[in-house]
Amino acid sequence: MEIVVPAKPEPIKLDIERTALIVVDMQNTFCKKGGIFDHLGALDETKVKRIIDTDKKVIEACRRKKIKVVYLRMGYRPDLSNAGGTESPNYYKELGVVTMRVHPELRGKFLITGTRDWEIIDEFKPQPGDIVVDKNRYSGFTNTELDSILGTYNIKYLLFIGLATNVCVESTLRDAYFHEYFPVLVNDGCGNIGPELTQAATIWNVTEVFGWVTTCHELVKALG
Repeated sequence: MEIVVPAKPEPIKLDIERTALIVVDMQNTFCKKGGIFDHLGALDETKVKRIIDTDKKVIEACRRKKIKVVYLRMGYRPDLSNAGGTESPNYYKELGVVTMRVHPELRGKFLITGTRDWEIIDEFKPQPGDIVVDKNRYSGFTNTELDSILGTYNIKYLLFIGLATNVCVESTLRDAYFHEYFPVLVNDGCGNIGPELTQAATIWNVTEVFGWVTTCHELVKALG
């Protein structure tokens, strides 16, 4: 079954049977009090609530059409042995790793596998048939089986929602483009970190260079 989704720079035709929804990093650490975003003063609860409400509509619409829902989840081993070490730029730039490195008393608090902080938010608990892919870099394709999993289901079109627009969402979307997928950003289903111009910059990048941009309303309407 094919549908046409209104988008920028032009409408895009999706083969529903070859489409997956990528839910990026909707975890307690990024969405709730006490997480890394809250610690850094970057948690905007109003924005997060809007994104959660929007994404619920997208997820529900995709489930109705039996579109595969894939959750990406950022996290590290308790000993940080998959965080990169001093030979990796991830060691110096990834927010959770940097925070725990600079403040040793916080080591083990953020993004540690198996902790409440690391878990997907209760509002989006994965259901039977959903897929969860754990990652330890901004892109969901790096050090993961995401590409193999999508290939198993013969997926070609990817819808993107989640956090943060200008970091993990954009990183994964760019890699999707390089892996020959057709990426579609649901712009109001994503939220940025940093100044608002970063949200606009990602939307421009996707629209003009890496894919297509639509809205929750247009996507849900197209899905019927």
